[in-house]
Parts: sequence; structure tokens; C-alpha cells
Amino acid sequence: MSLVHEFGDEVSIQLPHIKLAGRLWGAADKPLILTLHGWLDNANSFQPLSDYLTDYQILAIDWPGHGGSEHRPGAYPLHWIDYLYDLDALLSVLSRSQAPVAILGHSLGGIIASAYTAAFPDEVQNLILIEALSPLYEDETKAKNRLDNSFRGHRRFLASMAKPVSIYRDMAVAAQARHKLTALELQWCELLTQRNMQTLDSGVCWRSDPRLKLDSPLRLTFSQVDALMQAHKVNTLLISGSRGFAQLREAIPMANRWFERLQNIEVEGDHHLHMGSAEKVSKLIRAFLKT
Repeated sequence: MSLVHEFGDEVSIQLPHIKLAGRLWGAADKPLILTLHGWLDNANSFQPLSDYLTDYQILAIDWPGHGGSEHRPGAYPLHWIDYLYDLDALLSVLSRSQAPVAILGHSLGGIIASAYTAAFPDEVQNLILIEALSPLYEDETKAKNRLDNSFRGHRRFLASMAKPVSIYRDMAVAAQARHKLTALELQWCELLTQRNMQTLDSGVCWRSDPRLKLDSPLRLTFSQVDALMQAHKVNTLLISGSRGFAQLREAIPMANRWFERLQNIEVEGDHHLHMGSAEKVSKLIRAFLKT
């Protein structure tokens, strides 16, 4: 595997267009699971699962602009489809030594994995989705407002680039801020915050790409997503949380129409159930991969 170990389980992966950071748990002779985190999270979100999936090697990458990975160059607006290219390049690197037996994606990571697998089913053996299903979509009548809002936000971002970054006294303050904003358990906010911040002489600041918080200039329509997801052939496990996104549970009938080989299981937990309910989720993953 073309990974560079920087310290302990920390790794870096040079893709043709960008360098990714990540974490790697488990022995090299065990089957590999590639894990893809959600929006504004990072590789640390899979640390709880790695404690239970000890019969596998777990590679958790930081998406560009997250954690320790490089930011995308320039200052242009970002789009979700960029991640498909990242994933394709990453799988190409991994295939030189050990192709993963499964891709596991949470939230944004699951959306990217699902879309990629639908388009390129021969590249993925098994797919595990946690609180994710398909690319987001909206009615085409919203396209003009979306483009307008995206560019307005981007102009504000460009104007703010000359301003000094916000500095926190310590990471605990930042973790508390995320906890209050998202209601994610404080211990998990602390784990994620550790990787998404950098230390300065005067305190700590976010190192995540601020463009991640800007609206995308374009979103697919339902007909586009429907056409992409039809006849999804890869063996897939969908795990949703009882207190996760209600829209995901409402979309299960659509999932059953799209996926030819789908196991759908709901467990007690919130949107980050792979952290708070890691033991339960790990048992489901092991059972799924042994079938």
C-alpha cells in the first residue's frame, strides 16, 4: 500500500492532484476497510469503530480541506462531485497493493461512496452506508437561487480572506462550541476537534477549509439522481440511527427500488451512531462481511 507513515497510525497518501492525511489501524495482513467521514468531520470519527473491528485493517482518510489533508488549490467554490475524483484516485493507489474488501461511508462519505459505486460497480466489493443513501437533490426551479446564494457567500468569503482567523483559548472551548451547535456528545466533539484544529502561539484555530461551509453552486435534480442510482448492483448494508436524519428513514422505499442487494438495519443512535453506538455497528458490519 502506497502510504507514508508519519507517526504511529498517522499516514499520508499522495494522489495525483492532492495529498491526503489519514489514520490506519490494524495489521497489514488483515482485510482492509476504507472509511470515508462526513462533512466537517475527519478520520478520528472512525476511531471508536476501530476499537471493535479488530479483525480488519481500517484506513480512515481525511477528505481534502478536513483534518490534516491539503486544501483544494485556489479559492473557487467547491462541489461534492470533486470527492468522486478523490475516491477514484485513492482506490487506484490502494489497488497496487491491497484493494479494500469494503468501503464504509458516513453521511457525506456515504453519499460519495454510494454515487461512486453506482457509477463504477466493478471497483467496489461491498458498500456500507451509515446515515447516508444517495446524492442530495432538489427541484430544478431552485437552480437560479442556489447559484445566486452560492456566489454571494463566496464573495463574502473572498472579502474575509484578509481578516485574521478566529483564535480559541484552547480546544475545549472549540469542542464546547460544536457541542452546543450540533448536540453531538461532548466526548465525540472533543475527538473530532483535536484533528480539525491547529495550535498557534496564542491558542488554537480551525484548520478546516472555510469554503466547506459555503453553499454548493449546483445540486442534482431527482431525475438525475434516480438515473444514477438505478440498478445499484453492489452488495450494500445501510445502517440508520433511530434518532438520525428522518429524511433517510423516509427514503427507504426508494432505496429498496434502487439497490438490488440491500440490507437495511436501524439501530439505537443518532446521526453519529458509528461513534456513540460503535459496538452495535461493528457487529452488524462483521456479520454483513461474512455473508
